[in-house]
Formats: sequence, C-alpha cells, structure tokens
Amino acid sequence: MPDAWIETASAHVVARHDDRDTRDAERLVGELEALCLHTAELLDIDPPAEIALVLHGTPLQLDLAQPLLPIVRAATHPAARKIVVGWPQRHTVHVLAPRVLRDRASHEGPDEREFLRLAPAALLVQAMVGLANPRLRARRALLGPKWAWLLWGAGQLVSGQTAYARGLIRRRLTGPSQPDFPPGWGDAPLLGGSVLDLLRREEGMAAVGRLLREPLPRAADERLRTAFGGRSVMHSAGTWRAHLARLAEAAER
Repeated sequence: MPDAWIETASAHVVARHDDRDTRDAERLVGELEALCLHTAELLDIDPPAEIALVLHGTPLQLDLAQPLLPIVRAATHPAARKIVVGWPQRHTVHVLAPRVLRDRASHEGPDEREFLRLAPAALLVQAMVGLANPRLRARRALLGPKWAWLLWGAGQLVSGQTAYARGLIRRRLTGPSQPDFPPGWGDAPLLGGSVLDLLRREEGMAAVGRLLREPLPRAADERLRTAFGGRSVMHSAGTWRAHLARLAEAAER
C-alpha cells in the first residue's frame, strides 16, 4: 500500500492512488463522473454523494485489500480469470490501477485491451446497482450463483465493455463445455453482459433498468421470463446462444 494516498476528485467520484497514477486518475474521474450520472438515471436513483475509487498498484495489494476476490477469481472459468480485476462495495471500488491493467493486456488484442481499460467503469456501475437493489450488492450477489451474472452483466453493458468481449467469448465457446443460461458462477464475469445486451436489443434499455432495480424473485427463470416479454426461458436460452455465436464469429473477422 502507498505510504500516503493522493486524492483526485470530481463531484461524485474520488480516486485514491499513489503519485504514479495521478494522470490516469484525472482521466478516470472525469469519465466516471459522467458514467455515475448516467447510471443513476438508468436506475432511477440519486447519484451517491461520493464513490471512492481505490487504485491498487499490484494484484497482491488488491487481493490483500479484498480477500474475497481470489475466491471469485478461482471459481471463474479460466478463459475469463484475467478480467476479474476488482471488487465493488457500496460506496467504494477497489481495482487495479490503469497502468497495471495496461500491462496485463499488453499481449492481447485491441478488444481485450479496451475491455480491461473499462474495468473501473464496470465496477463503478456494479457498486451503484448494489445501492439501487440490495439483492445485488457485491458480497451477496457475486458470491452466489443465482444473480452473479446480473451484477457482472450490468457493469459490462452500462460501461460499454460488452462491445469488446467478442474475443474472450470466442475463446470460451471453443472449450469442451458450453455455458448455461443464465450463466453460472464461473461464466458470470464474462457472459453476464451478453444476456443484458440481448435484452437491450430486444426490449430496450429501459427494460434493463427495470431488471436491475426491481425486487428479484426467488428464481432467476421467473425474472428472465418477465424481462423477455413472457417468452419461455428455453426459447430465450436458444436466442442467447445464437447471440453468443454471432459475437464469437465477429471476433474471427
């Protein structure tokens, strides 16, 4: 941990970092301020007075600060473990510093680099979803299989990560096992966004907002049936798999 944190702030977002990350922090708080306001509007909540963004200089620092994160990473499908780079709390986001994310993505393609660049934004969205819906707070949602896909997916869709997930999805689909619908715990960090992207395409962004903020039932199937206009979950699963295949095909072009 740094001997002393430096703070870089906007109206609703404050980044805590060491001096090496000042320029990145200045860029981040500007981007995340706009995202904070957009997300609050989507969720029909007031913007939080403050969300802290803690930028960690090494993976070890991050894991020591958030000891549940290695558990989630270990449970994640190997194709997606490298994208598990932070943890959202109610008013605080812990994430690897942008320079560390750039190093992690240095040997990847442009889509994967952009996906990781947007990781702080995705985590901020997750934190705000937890403020709007207590069932989707990180400790409750990310440590269980029922709604993890929804919280990960919210961060990916609203931050813009879904547009850059194609290569990672292609790698996942080339494995010996195929993902469940909705994605299970191991696939949620990568594939959650694709479910909400399909919902956005079919029912609009307002339907995504309702899904995120309204009370969640006991069973995910019930909520998915309602969200997709009453369509059977089996039908939606087939449509989703076709959507994944199109995304994977686009990554190969």
